[in-house]
Amino acid sequence: MPSTRPVSVPSAGPPSSTSKPRRARSSAIGIGVVLVVQLMLALDTTIVNVALPRIGSGLHFSPTGLSWVLNAYTLAFGGLLLLGGRLGDTFGRLRVFETGLALFTAPSLAGGVADTPGLLITARTAQGVGAALAAPGVLALLTTNAPDEGARHRALALFSAVSIGGSTLGLVLGGLVTEYGTWRWTLFINVPLGLVVLALARRFVTETPRRPGRFDTVGALAATGAAVAIVWALIGAPDHGWTSPRTTIAFVIGTMCVAVLVLTERRASAPLLPTVLLRSRRRLGALTVTALVFGSQMSIFFLVVQYLQRALHFSPLRAGLAFVPMTLGIFVMSRITPRLLVRSGQAPLLISGTLGLTVSYLWLARIGTGDSYTAAILGPLLVNGVFAGLTFMPAASLVVGDVEPGHAGSASGLLQTTQQLGGAIGLAVIVSVYAAGAVPGAFVPGLRAAFLTAGVLTVAACLTTALLLRTDRQRVPTSG
Repeated sequence: MPSTRPVSVPSAGPPSSTSKPRRARSSAIGIGVVLVVQLMLALDTTIVNVALPRIGSGLHFSPTGLSWVLNAYTLAFGGLLLLGGRLGDTFGRLRVFETGLALFTAPSLAGGVADTPGLLITARTAQGVGAALAAPGVLALLTTNAPDEGARHRALALFSAVSIGGSTLGLVLGGLVTEYGTWRWTLFINVPLGLVVLALARRFVTETPRRPGRFDTVGALAATGAAVAIVWALIGAPDHGWTSPRTTIAFVIGTMCVAVLVLTERRASAPLLPTVLLRSRRRLGALTVTALVFGSQMSIFFLVVQYLQRALHFSPLRAGLAFVPMTLGIFVMSRITPRLLVRSGQAPLLISGTLGLTVSYLWLARIGTGDSYTAAILGPLLVNGVFAGLTFMPAASLVVGDVEPGHAGSASGLLQTTQQLGGAIGLAVIVSVYAAGAVPGAFVPGLRAAFLTAGVLTVAACLTTALLLRTDRQRVPTSG
């Protein structure tokens, strides 16, 4: 009989002393490449804002039509995020990420050369579709390409900093290129960045395994229909009224799509949104906190930008530069928060962060007609940046943490869908509150109630943390 003694195989020897640093360097470059795309997506949410007056006059938009330069992007982005996450899980996240990035980059060029309102709105819609395909892959690729737990949490902190800091940076860049160049560069700027990432992604970013199986078409259509209908209703509610036929019908359609989605997901063999993601109280709590905080932050980007230009008569560039303290606060905290997370866990940081954000909104609620930037805006923006940097990374780690690798794309899509819908709901509520107290011809009346509403949202986020995450005593493990 043949011997059953194992055959000795010569050892390949210890790994080269240069192999580990080389792998770490390659992983760091890959994380950087992915974060560039997140920066592009974050920039695009605000970089066009300060250019809207120039776009309107240059392409002869009507006042109502001009709002669709922003809304077309938001509608497509928020409506297709869950679908983008599931496509990444099914066909490979890097492949869908690259497809989405290409679909985001090409319309950026088309929008930059658009000479009619229709072409620009079409390009912005296509950008939103590309962003919805690429965005879920960003967070999923960051978590799966990080070499260890410590690197994973550092990547999540950078993701949070880029997401929020990129939005404020977009205001600066938008003001810069609009004042000294042309509004078209608010779109052209995506083209070189997109081409560089497409050239480097395959070299430095590792593809994830596919999860073959039947694709949940009904669930995809229902989820997309629900998100589009709800975002559509929220975008139009401040202008058309919360009880108008347009708003009511859209909410009814959205509710029906949600019902279809729930029924379908219970029966589907490969659901678009795995129900296991919704069984965790901690994850549901983090999603609720994310929606409330993102909704509150819209008061900063919508109202403060206008206050600076309309009440303080800042130029577009100066208005963008006014947000630098907020950006600095976010980036400084992105370096500190991972270490705090290891020591205290998520819940204490979320409670501290939401309380700090509440202070910034209460401070902004004191704005008066005779105030200056230094007296009324500088301090609140700095406080907001510091505590926003303390809040988003712990919330993101709760949502995507402890998720099976096969569901990472879906979890990422769920997180970013929550961010988009939370922002849309918050903006609709805050704008409605502001409009109720506004005075024709004056901008300041109505600001107090609007910022107090933002503070109510962050207080609700704090209470949610205390109720749903109160048993969180787990420390985040340090890397070996």
